[in-house]
Order: sequence, then C-alpha cells, then structure tokens
Amino acid sequence: MRGLGKTRRTSRTIGVGMGAAALAAALAVAVPAQAHEVAQKAARTPHWALKNSGVDVRFRGLSAVSRNTAWVAGSKGTVLRTTDGGALWRNVSPPGAADLEFRDIEAFDARRAVVLAIGEGEASRVYRTEDGGATWTESFRNTDAKAFYDCLTFLDRRHGLAMSDPVDGRFRILSTSDGGRSWKVLPSGGMPAAQDGEAGFAASGQCLVGSGPRDVWLATGGGTHARVLHSADRGLTWTAVDTPVPAGDPARGVFALAFRDRVHGLAVGGDYRADQASPQAAAVTADGGRTWTTADRPPPAYRSGVTWLPHSRTSALAVGPTGTDLTTDGGRTWRTLDTGSYDTVDCTPDLGCWASGEKGRVARLEG
Repeated sequence: MRGLGKTRRTSRTIGVGMGAAALAAALAVAVPAQAHEVAQKAARTPHWALKNSGVDVRFRGLSAVSRNTAWVAGSKGTVLRTTDGGALWRNVSPPGAADLEFRDIEAFDARRAVVLAIGEGEASRVYRTEDGGATWTESFRNTDAKAFYDCLTFLDRRHGLAMSDPVDGRFRILSTSDGGRSWKVLPSGGMPAAQDGEAGFAASGQCLVGSGPRDVWLATGGGTHARVLHSADRGLTWTAVDTPVPAGDPARGVFALAFRDRVHGLAVGGDYRADQASPQAAAVTADGGRTWTTADRPPPAYRSGVTWLPHSRTSALAVGPTGTDLTTDGGRTWRTLDTGSYDTVDCTPDLGCWASGEKGRVARLEG
C-alpha cells in the first residue's frame, strides 16, 4: 500500500526443550517487586535479546529457519543472514540492489531463500539464492506500471504466491511452482472486485500467508472495510470477508495475519500513524476466515506483525513500533510484554522466536 511507503509465520524461543505452554506461562509470570529479585528474574524470564546486526536499515522482512538460523531483509537492498543465533550477521545483499526496498523474505533453510522488493513498476522484483546469498538470481521483475507488490508466501518448497495491490480493480496474484525460479501472473477472474482505495500493507511480510498445501489468506486496508480474502486453491479463486478492524483511511486496516492451521487465525493492524489511536486492532477467526470477531482486549496500539507460538493452540505474539503483546487464549485478550520497536516476528518449531524492525534492530527471544 502506497500509504506505508509501499512501503507466513510461527515462533521460536527460550531454552531447548521448553514447550510452548511453558513458554507462554513464563512470559505471563509477574515480576517480583524487590529490585534484586527483578534482576534475577530478568535473567531467567523470556525476553527479547537484541543482536548486533551491524547496520541501521529497517528490517520489515524476516524469515526464521531455526533457533540459530534466520534471514532479515530491509531498506537499501539489504539482506542479512545468521547461522549462529545472531552472534554474527553476514551481509548477503544482492549486488546492485541498493536502491530497492526489500519487505519480505521466505527462507527454506540456511542456503535457499526468496526475497521480494516492493515499489511502483520495475521496483517490484523477486530474487532467489541457493548458496546462502553468495549469488542471487533475479527471477521476476514487474513490468506493469499499475502493479505494486506487497507480500510473498510459500506453501511448501515449490509452491509460492506474491500479491500486488489492485490492478484494474482486482488484487493481482503471482504464482510459482518451482521454488521461486519462475513466476506467472494468475488469471484475475476468480478474484473479487477491490473496494475503492483498498490495498495491502507492505509492513511486515505478513499481508499474505498460507497454511497447508493450498490455503492462503490476503489482508487489506484503505477501503471502507478492512477485509481478509481466502483462497483454497493456491490463489485461483478467492472469497472476501469484512473484518471488524477499523479501516476507511489509507493508513488503517489489517496489516498482518497468522494461521496455525486451516481454521484458526489471527489478524492485527490498526492505524500506523503514531498520533492516531488504534482501537479494535485485533481479530480472531475459528472458521478459516469466514467470520472474524474483535478481540475482547486487543493490543493497546497499532501492530504490524503476528505469529503463533509453536506447538501451541492458544498462544501468540504480536509486535509493532510501540511494543510486543502476548495472547494465551487464542487471540481474545492481549497483554503487553515489551515496549521495544519491532515490525515483524517469526518463530520456528524448535522454539526459536525472532523479531526485527527499525534502525537495524534484530532480536531473539531468550530466557
């Protein structure tokens, strides 16, 4: 969405062997009042531990592979990779990409990744690496001046989709069936008409997410209603549903989605302007996105990223410029855990959770 400068996910973390339920319980523990007990507890309680990325760009793209391996992508064409838990970040940016804005990255492992650059016309591109970023291949360059790609997701190692803001009144979907080596624009006949002003937000790489081999969801804002569109056939046909998240302005809507299976999903967003309130900025679905219910106690401000904690049916994290929030009841209520600024969050099955954002901020959940 132009309003943000055009501008998949899960969670990892804590100690090896600690389950998601134990993690959620630890996150919710009240800290003792005494100062020395606070310090002792801080050393043991899960918390974001900043990792020195060595750069000051904004990382809205994040793909966590494991507790040790993660990729981040951001402004000035920057892509970094770590394989040692964030102690060392290697700059693996594609050559000649310094003028591009990377907003989403999807990594299959420590060597293979696909990154999306956003922007008008030819600024929207896709690059792929098979050697840990030593070399990159440009596999797609947008040639339609009316298209503006926002997000990217993979359903498995072969099948992936990217989405563009509406072109000729409908969201445009790009598809790959060979792991991102080649792409094609899907027919628009199965896509509902877009609302006036409706678009996606390239804020966290989570405006397009999938679950399983065929299901994918697309989040919108800017129109009269903030909507979630769902496809059960890898992007060929779609249904659109209004959510209770406020819209009606180019800066408002659903910014991020997370589905832990085909039916249970979370939506977060709000108004990204710092001087504007974001009431009702989270919603939950238990029927695959056919209906959405406002959170009873949503996050207190705009949130741009969300992810389920691994191996949990009820716990998830949401992040934004003013903090991180936790839910332990499937998205009905949220409580703030941290006030640091992050744009996106991702977790892995081995309980490694990562977050990234402005000024080169990258952190891993530890404790």
